[in-house]
Amino acid sequence: MKNPEKKKAAAEAPEQGAGLGDYSANPRIALDVPSECGGQRLDQILARLLAQHSRSRLQGWIRAGRVAVGGTPVLEPRQRLWAGDTIELAEAPDERAESSTPEDIPLQVVYADESLLVIDKPAGLVVHPGSGNWSGTLLNALLHHFADLDRLPRAGIVHRLDKDTSGLMVVARTLAAQTDLVRQLQARSVRRHYQAVARGLVESSGTVDAPIGRHPTQRTRMAVVSTGKAARTHYRVLERFLDCTLIECALESGRTHQIRVHMTTAGHPLVGDPVYGSGVSRLPAGPRFARQALHASRLALLHPLTGEAMLWRSALPADMAELIESLRRQAAATRSGPAFADEDEADGDGWDDDAWEDEPDLLGADADLEEDDEPPMPH
Repeated sequence: MKNPEKKKAAAEAPEQGAGLGDYSANPRIALDVPSECGGQRLDQILARLLAQHSRSRLQGWIRAGRVAVGGTPVLEPRQRLWAGDTIELAEAPDERAESSTPEDIPLQVVYADESLLVIDKPAGLVVHPGSGNWSGTLLNALLHHFADLDRLPRAGIVHRLDKDTSGLMVVARTLAAQTDLVRQLQARSVRRHYQAVARGLVESSGTVDAPIGRHPTQRTRMAVVSTGKAARTHYRVLERFLDCTLIECALESGRTHQIRVHMTTAGHPLVGDPVYGSGVSRLPAGPRFARQALHASRLALLHPLTGEAMLWRSALPADMAELIESLRRQAAATRSGPAFADEDEADGDGWDDDAWEDEPDLLGADADLEEDDEPPMPH
């Protein structure tokens, strides 16, 4: 089946021989194909010469008629070029970032330098503008506090957290950093750990390895489906209460609602989750909580400019801390005290404590904090 997006781009692009479209307001780049690139595809050559852009972004520009070779627009990314060919490219701004208005929304910035930001997102803050949430988002806040982000796709955002999930997110400040971070996410070298409160008593640590895609009949939900994208979640028990369990989850992939879907598949949906787990009738409902009890508590990556290994941690937000303290009091009133996981038990299948042992000291946060503990390509 033909790709309708390609047909649409071709219909909107200028005719062959007509020159580039009217992109006079956009920066233009002139390039000569070096000898070592002779015979390669146009998109491969551009990706090599313009490493700050992702290949998917460059392919989109080609199909939109923003690239000309020898003065003639080329709409096919696979067209091969030869040494000495001249390329002209009209860069495109990101329309979604352009259409967003800066808004003075408070942000907790954990770390900032010339290449990236790390934000501790509160629960209730939507990341991207979209249906029903065209304002009041993290993107709007970023454009207010860091005006230079209006030059970047999605204002530098490279991954998401659900509206009612709190915790750490990384944001790029340059195109080169954004492309590098996306590639790290794709290579699964970005480490993300979460703390969550799951319904029921989780017996042991484990791994859920199951593909995730759109629910076949409820399109606003995700589900484990054979046609979905590969997804893997490791989890371990931190503490058990009367009818729920504090767990830590580590992601190898970044699918929409991944932890929520996988823990429901494991028979332990998250406390407070309004979407998943309603059909798990054998479990106690758990305590009332206004959102899914999920917090992105630990983030590690390689700095896109220096290559240095970096690690940040985030304390549990007040609502989750209060929930856990309440559960501890209830457990203590019924038995001798909360049931913490045994050390050997916590080292469940797929869990690698050693991965964190050589990480650098905590960056951009209080060193006395407790250890409280999927990507869109820019185009």
